Amino acid sequence: MSTRIVVVGGGTAGARLARRLPVTLLGEEPHAPYNRVLLADVLAGRYAPEVIALPGTREPARLGARAVRIDRAARTVECADGSRVGYDRLVLATGSNPVLPPLRGLRGAALPEGVHPFRTLDDCLALRAAVRPGVRAVVVGGGLLGVSAARALAALGADVVLAQQGERLMERQLDAHASALLQEHVESLGVEVHTECRVAGLRQRDGAVTAVELADGFVLDARVVVLACGVRPRVALAREAGLDVGTGIVVDDELRTSDPLIHAVGDCAEHAGRVYGLAGPALEQADALAEVLAGETGAEVSDASEPAVPAAYTGTRALTRLTLAGPRPLDLAAFGEVTARPGDDTVQLTDPTRGAYRKVVVRGDRLVGGVLLGDLAAVGALARAWEGDEALPEAPLLHLLTHDGGSRHER
Repeated sequence: MSTRIVVVGGGTAGARLARRLPVTLLGEEPHAPYNRVLLADVLAGRYAPEVIALPGTREPARLGARAVRIDRAARTVECADGSRVGYDRLVLATGSNPVLPPLRGLRGAALPEGVHPFRTLDDCLALRAAVRPGVRAVVVGGGLLGVSAARALAALGADVVLAQQGERLMERQLDAHASALLQEHVESLGVEVHTECRVAGLRQRDGAVTAVELADGFVLDARVVVLACGVRPRVALAREAGLDVGTGIVVDDELRTSDPLIHAVGDCAEHAGRVYGLAGPALEQADALAEVLAGETGAEVSDASEPAVPAAYTGTRALTRLTLAGPRPLDLAAFGEVTARPGDDTVQLTDPTRGAYRKVVVRGDRLVGGVLLGDLAAVGALARAWEGDEALPEAPLLHLLTHDGGSRHER
């Protein structure tokens, strides 16, 4: 008798696992699994929704099936429609929820008309339907998601204000210089950027948002507000089932939870004290778990296009990449530690004419981080050197910023 593997969640990690193993995939959304990274391009009109669909799963997925309860003793998952699905192995790929900030005028799950999270395809389509040229839109949050949303809204002709509470845009990934260049680019697209700007509340009329109130008393008129304040691992299902939960669902190197028959991958999983919240680690976790489950159940792992991976997960060195379209498209990539410590070596190259900036941080004989804007020709070699954590060649550090990342330099 074959082992019943059930996957809860049709996002990046769940869909990848369902492509590689014969599983029952329970997807809460009515849409077939899609690439969430490309939602901003759908919002901007660059891609139609069907274009961002992920490759098909080995077994037909159950769409619109929201899991509401896990019965560990009976080994079943109960869905909102009352149906129950039995499992021998269960994988939680429940992803994350958008963070809704504690603003005045924002209470409960029902958002005022015109206020939108930006996490799902339905969020994206609802936002696109609400935006027309000239509409006043305020994006709350200047991280990766907020910058992407602001760019997309500007492409639709909206009058966009981006409000960032921190000192600079994408402060978790970029150094001060790179962030300043990014802000210049975003402003060149017609977006008004305010940093060190805390949003305190929303004003409404007849249930629809009319303005955003800032902590300093300033008021921004708005007919559309996008909440891009980050995400939080979706762990309620696991917590109610009695699994160990920290920030995310705690897993070991086999992505196994405190219940040996239940695993977790992707944005909801916490491995070695870390929740990644990025597509790259989610895919690596899904691939590692496919090998683990194949070894335990005898299932055949498909998709020969994917490289073989060990049946264990030891962590991911995650690279952030973003492409901003516009009159002057901008590519950026960042990895590792982009701010040097005392004793580190730093190399920077700036080309104001081309709007390019490259920087690497070296600690001893190891590359520990870098950021590139405008010209990503060297990013592949740099990322490999960083991910491999190997000693760098005995060469001038400037070679790290050549187009091959110094990989062709001889000792």
